[in-house]
Amino acid sequence: MKELLIIIIGSALVNNVVLSQFLGLCPFLGVSKNIKTAGGMGGAVIFVITLASFVTSLIYNFILVPLNVTYLQTIVFILIIAALVQFVEMFLKKSVPSLYRALGVYLPLITTNCAVLGVAVLNVQKEYNVLQGTVNGLATAIGFTIAIVLMAGIREKIEFNDIPKAFQGFPIVLITSGLMAIAFFGFSGII
Repeated sequence: MKELLIIIIGSALVNNVVLSQFLGLCPFLGVSKNIKTAGGMGGAVIFVITLASFVTSLIYNFILVPLNVTYLQTIVFILIIAALVQFVEMFLKKSVPSLYRALGVYLPLITTNCAVLGVAVLNVQKEYNVLQGTVNGLATAIGFTIAIVLMAGIREKIEFNDIPKAFQGFPIVLITSGLMAIAFFGFSGII
């Protein structure tokens, strides 16, 4: 239990996928304009990364390793992630069309989001079992959601501030994300 708690804290806060490892920046910067959309993207990423971690761990440990074809891991992982994203896309289109429209092009981009593939590969590199890999995936996705929702909240407040013309728009977003990354480095002393 202690090991799983360390994985959770380490993946969500200390080694935050966006602010420490700089993976998944495209949706982080593109979808973080308002909290509702950011929360929806976070929910989709939680689902995809957690399920992808579980399925890729199963396939890696019980199919690729016994057949001695671990060199196919990247191709297999990408196929699994693409299928899961298609499932999420169909679900949101049918169930929550407003969120589906708000996420726009960023929803299919989860397929190529390096954070999703990065977690699956990291699970293999750290030699996590299926439970540890799934917990790592869930915690990483929660860390992504925390980062994107915090950024959305800050961006909503930034709109009403008097910002010099040179920093308006994307430059202030990059500065803000840099400051958030510095703040998240403060969690490194926890573990």
